[in-house]
Amino acid sequence: MNLDQRRWETKAVHGGTGGLREAGTHVPPIDMSTTNPLPDVEIGGMSYEELATGHDLGPGRSAVYQRLWQPGVARFEEALAGLEGTDGAVAFASGMAALSACLISIVSAGTPHVVAVRPIYGGTDHVLETGLLGTRVTWTTADDIARHIQTDTGIVIIETPANPTLEMVDIAAVVAAAGDVPVIVDNTFATPVLQRPVEHGATLVLHSATKYIGGHGDAMGGVIAGPTAWVERLRQVRALTGGTLHPMGAYLLHRGLRTLAVRMRAQQESAQILAERLSTHPAVARVAYPGLPGQDPQGLLGRQLDGPGAMIAIDLVDGYAAAARFTEACELATHAVSLGGVDTLVQHPASLTHRPVVGEAKPGAGIVRVSVGLEHVDDLTDDLTTALDAAGAVTPELSATESLVG
Repeated sequence: MNLDQRRWETKAVHGGTGGLREAGTHVPPIDMSTTNPLPDVEIGGMSYEELATGHDLGPGRSAVYQRLWQPGVARFEEALAGLEGTDGAVAFASGMAALSACLISIVSAGTPHVVAVRPIYGGTDHVLETGLLGTRVTWTTADDIARHIQTDTGIVIIETPANPTLEMVDIAAVVAAAGDVPVIVDNTFATPVLQRPVEHGATLVLHSATKYIGGHGDAMGGVIAGPTAWVERLRQVRALTGGTLHPMGAYLLHRGLRTLAVRMRAQQESAQILAERLSTHPAVARVAYPGLPGQDPQGLLGRQLDGPGAMIAIDLVDGYAAAARFTEACELATHAVSLGGVDTLVQHPASLTHRPVVGEAKPGAGIVRVSVGLEHVDDLTDDLTTALDAAGAVTPELSATESLVG
């Protein structure tokens, strides 16, 4: 079966399943082996060297050790690369492990400077701002990237739609401004269902696979898709630093890919309805959602993004106190970090995922992020409207926590 000629939904279902029929099985097996037999000393040594330096498992070689290569992880990587349209992909134990491998790679290559556009995921912001991995960062806007490219700039990092405010960036314009510097796009919110950054010139695509790709809140992982040279560099970093995805996680994330399209589209449909309904509530100053009128000034929907997605950001009139009350009042929606699962989650980014972000870049104290799940949209409307009623009844009082997030 030549999947390259198939439609996206078919690729999602059948990607990474080659050879299963010949093996007499229908579902990808879970191989938990941490070590593997070596045919002889010479082949064992050659296999180790090849895998530890970033090469794929070759014919007649041994997988040696789970940290170096694992069959279930390789199947997931093949499937994800097929959906993003890249030469390959490298999976890690978490999204931050994936990003860290990328940063380690540019530092080791002697190009430690990063140009990054805010807003961006709080963990990404934090690791760049601290310089913990040996990088230094220049923060800029999407339309001012070219001015900040330096001789040792190793990468440009953007996230679109951005976490948590859903701001969108024109990928093709960023790529043009970056010139020869590779661009990595965090595609977690959109997923390859709605956006495939390499089609617009990006070099690398990053996912926190824990989110929509897994889709059920029970598997953690990260993945970067890109060209062969980058895949080999990232495999080497993973092999040497040990940020390996567990076989069970690989199995669950691969399974999640097979229902990603139907989940994302159903959740997006509900998100559009909720965004429209909640935007009229008196406790709401603004609902940020790309599908609402006036929120796609660059015309990226339909050109870069196939749909507005299933994430909503609600900015409450009365700020932090209202946001706190809103999250406490939700009954159907769960107050928790993460996103992209089958159930609806709400969280206050400024006090959680974006708490370490510097003040001028921190999300507003009244913003609550909503990851819309697969519940009936009318039940979600009832739950969130009731919570907004409770939020609107609160008179804000400055607290020690608000001083940290405001």
